[in-house]
Amino acid sequence: MKGYLWAPSAATQAKSEGASWESLAIDAVGNVIEFWGFKRNQGRVWALLYLRDAAMTAAELERELALSKGGVSMLIRDLERWGVVLRVRQPNDASWHYRAETDLMQMARRVIEEREFSFIARVRADLAEARRLAEADPATPKPKIDRIRKMEAVAEATEKALSVFLKTSRFDVGAMFDRFRS
Repeated sequence: MKGYLWAPSAATQAKSEGASWESLAIDAVGNVIEFWGFKRNQGRVWALLYLRDAAMTAAELERELALSKGGVSMLIRDLERWGVVLRVRQPNDASWHYRAETDLMQMARRVIEEREFSFIARVRADLAEARRLAEADPATPKPKIDRIRKMEAVAEATEKALSVFLKTSRFDVGAMFDRFRS
């Protein structure tokens, strides 16, 4: 699993001796975001904007995070699509500025809706097709078909749990694990 054995890099350790709290926090968020399967610099861009609590231009993000112009452009595009970074105009300035979404639960909801729901839908579709093919094959033993059905039930329970989380900000995995017990 990516990031599972993450340990501070030599650069991070060296930074911690003389680095600002801001740099350490930005890198920590980047590491978490990378662990969750996103790009590390997506987390770093959001964290900088969130901690500064001010809208910044792409050029300022490039300079502060030592990123390329093209890299910042791609990162901002993804972050805007998920609604975790917002594009704003400043008075008397033609440049676009970006600010971080500060409602962390709203941000998590948007990302889950964008990413996890589509992933679960694909998993459910693949499992349904696998079951259909298994049922059509007379050589497939019934216990194997039953196991595919259980896998489908877990995917469905996961989708329901995510839906409940989005509505209530609570996540109950108990129902999901109950599917494996029978």
